[in-house]
Amino acid sequence: MLLFLVALASFGQTAKELEEKKKRLQDDIKYTNKLISETENSKKKSLNQLRLLNTKIEMRQELITTIVKEVKLIDKQINQTNSVVGSLEKDLKKLKEEYAQMVYFVWKNQNSYNKLMFIFSSKDFNQAYLRLKYIQQYADYRKKQAKIIKETQLALGEKIDVLKKSRNEKAALLTNEEQEKLKLTTEKKEKDELLDNLKDREAQLKKELKQKQAEAQKLQKEIERIIADEIRKREEEARKKAAADKLAGKEVKETPKGFSMTPEEVLISDNFELNRGKLPWPSEKGIITGHFGESTHPDLPNVKINNNGIDIGTDRGAKARAVFDGTVSAIISIPGAYKAVMVRHGEFISVYANLEEVYLKKDDKVKVKQEIGKVHTDESEGKTELHFELWRGNAKTNPEEWILLKK
Repeated sequence: MLLFLVALASFGQTAKELEEKKKRLQDDIKYTNKLISETENSKKKSLNQLRLLNTKIEMRQELITTIVKEVKLIDKQINQTNSVVGSLEKDLKKLKEEYAQMVYFVWKNQNSYNKLMFIFSSKDFNQAYLRLKYIQQYADYRKKQAKIIKETQLALGEKIDVLKKSRNEKAALLTNEEQEKLKLTTEKKEKDELLDNLKDREAQLKKELKQKQAEAQKLQKEIERIIADEIRKREEEARKKAAADKLAGKEVKETPKGFSMTPEEVLISDNFELNRGKLPWPSEKGIITGHFGESTHPDLPNVKINNNGIDIGTDRGAKARAVFDGTVSAIISIPGAYKAVMVRHGEFISVYANLEEVYLKKDDKVKVKQEIGKVHTDESEGKTELHFELWRGNAKTNPEEWILLKK
């Protein structure tokens, strides 16, 4: 019984995690549907619709996988409960048989004269005392056995109820799984229809992609230039300080390479590092529509996509917000690419791009979750998308490793 309860507790914890993940996926799919409905009201079919459909299909597949895992866990629970029910039934049968034998024995020896003769026929006082205690203990044992039988019957009833509940949950999950599979089939059909529509515009779409990639490259060059200039400036300041200290006869340490930091900046940087995987999202709501790194476009052959950060599809009018305390180090304005804000957190830099409005200026101090600017909405596609990057010194990192991802 103890082993069963431990296993059941472990099951409960895992089942709770799966249930939370399932709810998160359902919420994300619902939110993606909202974004898709906004793109459907746009003037033309777009790659953004395709990206959102692909994202939703991936979520739906993950949701089905999660449901399958839940079914397997419930199957495991049913098998465990069946095993316990079988053991309890055997124990109950044995207890009843033993109790019946005791009742029969008491019935045969219910005459108090027999009990007295049993005691008085003892060889000595010690034996008489032991026989008296035996009779008392036997009576107590009968009461305990009756209590154990009741408790076992109660436990058996509870386990049978658990078994019924588990079977009902399994049936509901299997129904849910079939419903999600039907939805997945419908979504794949929608994707195929959209692809057919986009094929007629493949040349134009490639041209649009090329233009966006050129804008992204301009942004990247500007970010790299600003970081390099800041590193050079800090190194120069460090060299001047070292020279002044040397003239003053102070001990001079080797001038550090890269981004030289003040003690306060070192503290901020260390705290940022400690919050790896815990940083808030750079927008209050959203789904990741573009991942970090180079990838092949899922539906346009020979088109490579290189992303130095992540893209987050969000609501019209959404605000970008700081992921950590820091200082605005630069505000970038690229023609056709809208504005971007760079916020320094010690040696780390967070970048918020595709903003149509900026609420801050250079050197402003910002707090975590403070609004930085309004995310641009592409009216022709009905798309509101925030581009977010994270740099450590002059090296870009994968933001998904730093923000608090939904599990």
